[in-house]
Amino acid sequence: MPMFIEQYYRKAVCIVLSCALIACSATPKLEEGAIAPEVKLPDNHQELGLMSAYADPWEGFNRRMYYFNAKADQYVLLPVVDGYKKITPDFVEVGVNNFFSNLGEISTFINSLLQFKIGVAGETLGRFALNSTVGLAGLLDVATPIGLVEQDEDFGQTLGYWGVGAGPYLVLPLLGPSSLRDVTGLAFDSIAYQQAVDELGMKADEELFLSLLQSIDARASLPFRYYASGSAFEYENLRLLYLKYREILIAR
Repeated sequence: MPMFIEQYYRKAVCIVLSCALIACSATPKLEEGAIAPEVKLPDNHQELGLMSAYADPWEGFNRRMYYFNAKADQYVLLPVVDGYKKITPDFVEVGVNNFFSNLGEISTFINSLLQFKIGVAGETLGRFALNSTVGLAGLLDVATPIGLVEQDEDFGQTLGYWGVGAGPYLVLPLLGPSSLRDVTGLAFDSIAYQQAVDELGMKADEELFLSLLQSIDARASLPFRYYASGSAFEYENLRLLYLKYREILIAR
C-alpha cells in the first residue's frame, strides 16, 4: 500500500470513529391517539438526508467488499501487525514509518505543483531534502520540529482541483473507501511512488520485502477497526465522512 494511499486512507478511516455521534434520520410511526407534528416533512425528505447526498450505484458490490475487507483485516492483516509490533522495538517502528512518509513527499510535491500550491510544494521539498540528508534517508523526521509541517496532496485531489467530479463511491479491496476519480488518481501516484523506489537501486526480492513492510507499517498506523463503532450504519457513515473529507481537502 503506497504511502500516498495510506495518508488519506488513514485520515479518512480515523474519522469514522466519530460516526457513533451521527444520528440516522427516520420518520417515526405515531402511536394511536398521538398528536400529529405541526411541521410537515417535505415529500422529498429522504433525498434531502445526508445519507443520500452521494451516489452509490455500486452499493451491492461495495458492501460485499466492505465485508471482505473486514474479514481480511481480522484474520490476516491484524495478526501480522500484532506480530510485527511484538518483535519490533518502538524506535524501529517510528523509523520505518518516517522512511515511508518521506517517500510519500515526492507525490505530494508533484501534485502541489500541478495545483499551483507553490507554498506547499516549497515546504514539501524542504522537508524531503532535510529528512533525506540530515534525517538519514528519512529514518528521522528532523523537519517537523523546526516547523516544516507534513502536507497531504495526491492526484485525486489534483483532478478535483481541476474540476473533475468524484464520481460513484467505491470500496477497494484492502484499501477501503475511495471513488472513481480517486482510483484514477491512484494510478498516477503509483507511478510516482514506483519511480522513487526504483531510484533506490533495489533488487526484485528487496522491493517485494519493502512493499510488504510498507503495507504492514501502513496498517499498524491505523487505529480503525471494522465494526467497532457500534453503529448499525457504519458503512453509510464511513461513505459520508470519506466523501465529505475529500471535498474539504480539495477545497483547501
